[in-house]
Amino acid sequence: MQNTTLLSTLNLNSVILRIVLSVLFSAIIGCERSSKRHSAGLRTFILVALTGTTAMLVDQYLMAQQGVAFPLISAAAVIGSALISSNSILFSSRNQIKGLTTSAGLWSCALVGLAVGAGLYLIAFWIFLTLFSCLALFPPLEKYLKDHSNHFDIHLELKKRDNLQDFVATVRKLGIRIDDIESNPAYFSTGLSVYSISLTIANKELKQYKQHSEIIEALRSLDYISHIEEMV
Repeated sequence: MQNTTLLSTLNLNSVILRIVLSVLFSAIIGCERSSKRHSAGLRTFILVALTGTTAMLVDQYLMAQQGVAFPLISAAAVIGSALISSNSILFSSRNQIKGLTTSAGLWSCALVGLAVGAGLYLIAFWIFLTLFSCLALFPPLEKYLKDHSNHFDIHLELKKRDNLQDFVATVRKLGIRIDDIESNPAYFSTGLSVYSISLTIANKELKQYKQHSEIIEALRSLDYISHIEEMV
């Protein structure tokens, strides 16, 4: 009885509706990612969601017609989307991890596709709406929280290795604690001394009145600094 009911829902109209919804939801999310020049854009998100929808449709057919008890193809699609998502994570020459949000977005988009393929339209819509809100609407809030955090990381390029001691002394005088210093080997051939440094604002006045950009701008005036910027 359950298999007959399941099969009855897989008519041409329902299949087309699910595919269209899957493409629509993923295209909106893909456009948002493309507009911010992320590695995974419109086509990637559509393909990942469409794969999830197709896998669920095929699984439903097999469960109704062949008596398959478990949605095997959908499980494989989830694993595959996780692997694709992990490949979008990159490590830059500045020791920054990039693509984490896009990676999570791809995996979530695959789950939206699975929900659409299963005919769970309301659930799929709310997952899509929440996912899109996280990607498109939350960045300003996230930026505000980061700008007002006492902790931040910087990419620092010094003209000479000996200048590191001077930089450390200056930062400490400002009331900023150095939590970690990591030398970046990617720049050894350039003649620059390049570091990734984790800082904590310890001075109460700095905490109240100075944003990260203002602190970095003040440090940029030091003549032995070739380049400095916050790592995001």
